[in-house]
Amino acid sequence: MPSDLAALRGEPSYVWRSGQERRLQMVAQWAKLENAVFLEHGMGVGMYAAQVHERYTPHVAGFDIELDRAIEAHAQVPYSVVAAAEALPYASHLFDTILSSEVLEHVQDDVLSAREMVRVTKPGGRMVIFVPNRWYPFETHGHYWRGEYHFGNTPLINYLPDSWRNQLAPHVKAYTKRGLLRLFDNTPVKIVHYSRIYGGYDNIVRRFGMPGKWLRSTLHRMENTPLDTWGLSHLLVLEKTNAKWL
Repeated sequence: MPSDLAALRGEPSYVWRSGQERRLQMVAQWAKLENAVFLEHGMGVGMYAAQVHERYTPHVAGFDIELDRAIEAHAQVPYSVVAAAEALPYASHLFDTILSSEVLEHVQDDVLSAREMVRVTKPGGRMVIFVPNRWYPFETHGHYWRGEYHFGNTPLINYLPDSWRNQLAPHVKAYTKRGLLRLFDNTPVKIVHYSRIYGGYDNIVRRFGMPGKWLRSTLHRMENTPLDTWGLSHLLVLEKTNAKWL
């Protein structure tokens, strides 16, 4: 069942499954983790931060805007704090690696949040960012209808014009590639990697067994082809290039 915060904040990862493991391996591919100063940006209950702390480095921090979630994360990641993405409580040029997994779509000001991420990254450090793809056939954060929130996957909402889409899903953003990159205009970053990825689909595999595994593997093979246009999420890896900015 969804939590009371599902509409406002989304649902964080509560268990570690193949989908989360796959994303962590993508982070390890594109950014430094061994002995890195690492930040989980919008950590929920700290699933990624805990794994990074256990496997790669003791220098792990994270924040979430919700007190209860930060407290739960604190049990595994001591440097867990309550903060807003638009005003990070960290010194500039601090982190080697920042992971922001499905967070920017929930913040009030995604441009300011993006700038804050850049500010606290070291020159040469990297930001690994996952956000929802506007062209995925389902809005995974539910929708509103006649003032009532309905949790779950809703087909085709994101294909509607903004004026209609934002009435049905005012609580969450979905990005085109251009819209995502625009968040980082006039910041000292370079694009290291960009792609679209499909999900882990662990619930489908658990429910349907081998047919679910076949579906998942088929979708994963579509990545890095024109068929990833309809992927679940954007994966953007940025590197900070200038220590004098801000």
